[in-house]
Amino acid sequence: MSGKLERGLNTLKAQIDAPMAAFFSSCVHCGVCAHACLFYTETGDPKYTPIYKLEPMRRVWQQEYSFWGKLARALGLSKPVTDQELADWEELVYDSCTLCGRCSLVCPVGNDITYMIRRMREGMVAAGHAPKGLKQVTVRTVEIGSPMGITPETLRKQAAHAEQDAGLPVPLDVAGADYLLLLSANETMVFTDTLPALTRIFHQAGVSWTLSSEAYEATNAGIQIGSSDIAAELVQRIVSAAEKLKVKYVISPECGHAYTALRWEGPNLIGRPYPFEVIHVAELLDQLRAEGRLKLDSRETGRLSFHDPCQMVRRGGVIEQPRRLLDQVAEDFVEMPDAGIHNWCCGGGGGVSANERAVPLRRRAFHRKKEQLDGLQLTTLVTSCANCRDMLEDGLEYYDMDIEVKGLADLLAEHLAESEPGAQGGEQS
Repeated sequence: MSGKLERGLNTLKAQIDAPMAAFFSSCVHCGVCAHACLFYTETGDPKYTPIYKLEPMRRVWQQEYSFWGKLARALGLSKPVTDQELADWEELVYDSCTLCGRCSLVCPVGNDITYMIRRMREGMVAAGHAPKGLKQVTVRTVEIGSPMGITPETLRKQAAHAEQDAGLPVPLDVAGADYLLLLSANETMVFTDTLPALTRIFHQAGVSWTLSSEAYEATNAGIQIGSSDIAAELVQRIVSAAEKLKVKYVISPECGHAYTALRWEGPNLIGRPYPFEVIHVAELLDQLRAEGRLKLDSRETGRLSFHDPCQMVRRGGVIEQPRRLLDQVAEDFVEMPDAGIHNWCCGGGGGVSANERAVPLRRRAFHRKKEQLDGLQLTTLVTSCANCRDMLEDGLEYYDMDIEVKGLADLLAEHLAESEPGAQGGEQS
């Protein structure tokens, strides 16, 4: 047995906790999870059934922790998991799973298959089986600070561009600000209208905020590839910067897995609670709306719908806030079928968007989103996740659908009333 395989199998064994054992024991092999997965529904291939993607780990559990499994292994009736099997399963664990949680939502016995896939990825990456693109993204994030290789100098340049666009200062490394704003790499380098948009909104609302040159990247490649050690290191960078600046709140940007990593998994990853609160940018914008500090003076006349990002909505609970905000600017808003917690994934979460090998499968799976949108006659599709925005633009172009995609904050900024800024240092109520 090679060293990497032994390390991977030992990691898989270590990941089998009480919930994992309960999930494997309680699975009734009903197949309901298959019909909740866009990779299965759009291909019809049974190998994309979510629970099947865990088969090597199930065998490890059975052989190591169940009576009949131990007996079968002792009698030579159950063969050990091989390195080739893990290599074969790499596509199923990384290319055809976005960790969207829809399978977990519909499981009739309550098995959290997303939780199980996350833990299986820990063993896969320890055994050396992870997509090349995702490995490269992870290395750049650890060594440089961002999956796109964004450096502090790059951030300063982008902040300078944002100042020109917004006509307002972009605070950087301001100690004592109330809020620390994080950005995703997509927002920094691709959707460069987001930072000027938030700058204008925060100025109008009188929000005391800052960026940090030591922790500006919210994307957590450790969560995506399946390395808790890396995930913890990346969370700790943010925590250290927030503590150094003595902020009260950290704003998670329009990025799904950043929100999951920082808000829900972060304290457990670093082993202690935060001295600040984490708030998603959509939650903050909705609070500003409720307090009368978000002032809008025009409305969209075209037909709009909202794409619910899996990590924010299904797994994070940020459901009504974007809709309340859109109600302020949309004259013609329509929900797509299966909206809310049942929404279908964009197909690119969980590191799939960084996996070039997965592009053909991802675009095929996007057909499910196309079916959601067919017949709605939309002008604009709005979302609150920059990765979703990127994948939606790619999928709509691939299927030749003439629908504009916008970020939620960007859309709101387009309808911002021109007014004097509120009192600085506004505190979250």
